[in-house]
Amino acid sequence: MVTVVAAMLLVSPGLADAQKMKHSAPKGRPKTSKASSKGSINGGAQKSSKRPAPTSGSSGERQGAEESAAKKAGGRTDGGGNRTSGGNKVNVDNSETNVNINVDNSRDVNIKRNTTVRNSPRVYGRPPYVYGGHRYYCHRPYYYHPYRPYYWGPAWHPWGFFVATLAVTAIVITVNSQQYHYDQGVYYVASDGGYVATSAPVGATIQTLPEGSQTVVVNETTNNYYYGGTYYEKSSDGYTVVPPTAGTLVPSLPEGGEEVRIGDVTYVKVGETYYQPVEVEGKDMYEVVQVEEGES
Repeated sequence: MVTVVAAMLLVSPGLADAQKMKHSAPKGRPKTSKASSKGSINGGAQKSSKRPAPTSGSSGERQGAEESAAKKAGGRTDGGGNRTSGGNKVNVDNSETNVNINVDNSRDVNIKRNTTVRNSPRVYGRPPYVYGGHRYYCHRPYYYHPYRPYYWGPAWHPWGFFVATLAVTAIVITVNSQQYHYDQGVYYVASDGGYVATSAPVGATIQTLPEGSQTVVVNETTNNYYYGGTYYEKSSDGYTVVPPTAGTLVPSLPEGGEEVRIGDVTYVKVGETYYQPVEVEGKDMYEVVQVEEGES
């Protein structure tokens, strides 16, 4: 028996070594990585160390293309051949996207408009733009730029804005037997369950101009004070609301206006007042338009 076993070991010396390796427990088996055959933790393929890194120029080229596209999208075009330029330069807070959230057009409230525009004190040196049975007079040439409402701050509200209560600083002003509530540059009329912002009634007088009012030139001897689409003149009792004067330049318009295309010209209509976009010393501005009936 011993002779047979010895003979087997002599014939297959590697068999014993194989059995020994099979039954002995390894002390330090190295861990193997399975990442090479599976996706990464975020679902993407595992990055290969041999994959070339992207060049820095690729992101720059993409950024340049995006900027070029943005410029094309933001530039002004006008089919009528009017001169174009960059965006509006008035101070606009575009973060206030919900300032008009409380406007309720379903309320039956008589929101009055300043429908009268006083004639320009200066003679027009330019012929009017004639279209649809009306003449549109302006002192400066038409220069289109997009209408972007100006934000006068949290205390200001556009026409139609509803509030349930008013601040304790609000005062009562009566004009032509109509009672208004005034607070920080905004006029309100009573409505069911609260108050609705309305246009400033011509003839209303306040003691102090609202913060942020701007001086606008009417002519060589007269200035108006402008705030939120309302014009004031200095009077013996304070500052009185007056209609806009044709030819007056303002740097910004309030929320609630709309662009109105008349023929080849796009005006901005605020209430019943038309404004023509113009450019003055490189700045985008608006001129109050004098509108008359007739085509001659």
